[in-house]
Order: sequence, then C-alpha cells, then structure tokens
Amino acid sequence: MAQLGLVPTTNLPASTSTDTILLQPRRYAKAPGSLTLIPLLPHKPPAKALPAELWIKILGYVFAAYAVQGQRSLQSTSALKQNVLLVCKTIKEIALPLYYRHAQLATYSSLERFTNHLLAADKQWDSIRRIPYSTPGRWVQVLDLTDLRCSKWSEVCYRVDDILARLLPLLPFMGHLVLNDTLTPSFRLMVSLRDRDGNERLKSIQGLKIAHNWVDVECPFLQLLQRCPNLEQLEFSGCGVEPLFNPQHSLPPWRHLPPETLHLPRLRKLSMISTPCSPAMFALLHSELPSLTHLTITPYEDVSIPASLVPQFISTHGEKLSSLHLYSPKKSWPNMHFPSPTNLLHTCPNLYHLSLENPLPTLTTCSTYPKHPLRILSIPRPLPEFLTVLDSLLPNLPDLQVVRARDVKWLRPGMSSHAMEAGVQGELRQWRQRLARRKVDVVDATWSPPTA
Repeated sequence: MAQLGLVPTTNLPASTSTDTILLQPRRYAKAPGSLTLIPLLPHKPPAKALPAELWIKILGYVFAAYAVQGQRSLQSTSALKQNVLLVCKTIKEIALPLYYRHAQLATYSSLERFTNHLLAADKQWDSIRRIPYSTPGRWVQVLDLTDLRCSKWSEVCYRVDDILARLLPLLPFMGHLVLNDTLTPSFRLMVSLRDRDGNERLKSIQGLKIAHNWVDVECPFLQLLQRCPNLEQLEFSGCGVEPLFNPQHSLPPWRHLPPETLHLPRLRKLSMISTPCSPAMFALLHSELPSLTHLTITPYEDVSIPASLVPQFISTHGEKLSSLHLYSPKKSWPNMHFPSPTNLLHTCPNLYHLSLENPLPTLTTCSTYPKHPLRILSIPRPLPEFLTVLDSLLPNLPDLQVVRARDVKWLRPGMSSHAMEAGVQGELRQWRQRLARRKVDVVDATWSPPTA
C-alpha cells in the first residue's frame, strides 16, 4: 500500500495537475485551509501485456497437461478445456485454435455434432476473409477416432463412413489421422481422403483398415500414398489370407504390371498387419524408403501362400531396419500362424529390437559376419525348444541385454513355491537362471523383472 503525505497548499506551485487531491479538514471555517495529498512512493507503472505468442505457448502447455492419458477421462478433459474458453474474450480468441487442434472423438453423437458444426461454419465462410479455408476446420491438426468403436455391418458403421467422407475435406491442415480396425473405409471415403486439399501436410496415418479388391488394379489407397510425400508413419491392416483362398485370385493381376514407385523420403515407421500382398505393399516393396527404421508386419511365408510379399519385403528393406516386429492379430479368422523367415539376422544386420511370432523360427547368423548388434529379443512365450536355439546364438549376440516374454506376466509375491515353478512361470524362471550367466535379463510383458 502506497504511503501518503499531507502538504499545505501554500508551499505548492501555482500550477497544479488535474490529478491533485485536495483535503479540507475545516471546510466550514471562516478561513478554511487546504491540504494536498501526495504519494511518498513513486507511481508504479501498469504491467505490460504478454504477447499472444507467449499466451499460445502457455495455453498449449495447459491443454497438454489436461490431455495426459490415463489420468482423466475424455469428458473431463474436454470440460477442463472448455472452462479455459470461458475466462475472457482475449483468452478465448487465443485458446480456440488450441482447443480444436486435437480433435479426439469417442462416440458417434460427438462426431456428428463436430461435423455439423464444421459444415455450418464452412457454409458461412466467404472469400472476403482472404483465407481459402474456413474455421474451425483449418485449426484441426489431429483427428483421433481410436475410441470410436462400432460393430461390423451395423448402421452406425455406415453413418460414420458417410460423416467422415464429408468431414475430411474440411480439414486441410490435418497432419495426423488415427482410426481403428472396426472402421472399414468405403471406396467413397477413400476417394474423399485422396482428393482432399492438404495431403502434402499429412504426416501420420494409423489404424486404417483396407478392404482389398484383389481383381481391380486401381487402388485409391495407393493413389493417396502418392499424394503424401511427407508421410512419417503409416499403419494399415488388410483382410488376411481369406481373399486368396479363391483360386482365381491366388495371383493378383497387378503382380504382372510394372510396379508404381512411391516417393516417401520421410517414412520412418511402417505397420502392415494381416496383409500378405496388396497394390500398396507391392509399390512400397519397389520404392526407396531411406528413412525406414521400424517395421511391424504379419509373417506369411511364400511357400503355402505364393502371392505373399512379406519375405521379399523384409529382405529388400531389412538392411535399414533397427526394429522389426512380427505380429499376428489374435482376433483374426482364420486363426493361422505361418512360420517366420529363419534368415532374419542375415537380411537385417542392423537390428536393435527383434520381436518374433509363433511358431518361433530357428534363427541363424551370417557366416561372413557372425556378430550381430541385437540388444532386445521379444518372444510370445518361453519354450524349451527355442532356448536351445538361443543358447547356440548367444556367442554371436554379444550386445544382447534383454529377452522379453510379451504374453506372460510374473506371478505376484505371496504365491507358493510350487506355483512359481509350474507351467510357464517355471519355464520363465529357468530361462532367467540360464541367461543370467550371459548377463541377459528376462522380463515379462510389462518389462519388469520378477519381484521377490
């Protein structure tokens, strides 16, 4: 609180400012005197306003803290973000683009309301604003539909497909698209995604379910990839081997055509689940992928499935890989597991992490360069047959540090000693004892060692 002093007016100059405060302690006296109220401390200037760039950074950190996964539900996170918009008009103008930047929708009703809002705003947009794209559609950079689950062949699934076909053209600056395997895009939706503006800004496509047509050569998904030169992460799944059961489609016609190459210099992560072959996979096989380091693929041997491109794909791009995950979905039909290549350590000499799938292959090392830099090896379950294979490989794996059983968890403390030594738990502990001599740790699905 500022300190104030009283000074008689007789000691002040004739010219006084308009902000001067006069006190008259004896207002009704015959000769009333006046006292001037002056501050004893200097006047404090008003604080300078923060620039909008700093507010964008601050509110960006606030929204990121609200959206920490596992701590709050999607509804509570959205409510906290909406409360920020109600602080004042200035904060609302700054925070509104941040609010629409990450659109995470978990229900059909929220997706419908979001699409109708963007369609209404786009109809009111005009060319006078000198911006070709309407708001808030041009603010959306991430569209996340991971939690939007719908049953196959249901009416909701068709409605979601129709809504997405109208929504995607309104998101020209979208850089990340996250779907899930319950949404199978129709031809109309794929064409809408292919022909939208801003595909050159798309950096990530995840969870895309492709209903392959093995007869038609034209593939809208392949045409989409040709228009996404800045793609860094691609994840899609197919229909497995069921379409190949037809003898007429055992060898797709596009296999005999000249391959179409793709220009994807920034593609780092590629995931192709339940896809023995497809036009997009055929084009990726014959394309240069200089930045590819992480590959997740379902193993299909080319002996029982002649059309399979998986072994050829691994051998072609394996030299650049640092992480290779062989994965077969558990809820697929028919539930068949095909053997993996035994020469993975030959074709992938720079692997850091290798994740195998059942049936576990009998791995071999290269005779010319026997030492391999592998550090992490993941298997579904510990098997005594594979432990023998691993023992023979350990002299050629000097950097191996961790063996992970990704489908097994250690029993909690307090269980009996018989339970600890029975079944998979006993096999896992035997692995730990034998590999400890080589200074190799054995961990479970949570990357944790056994608790005492």
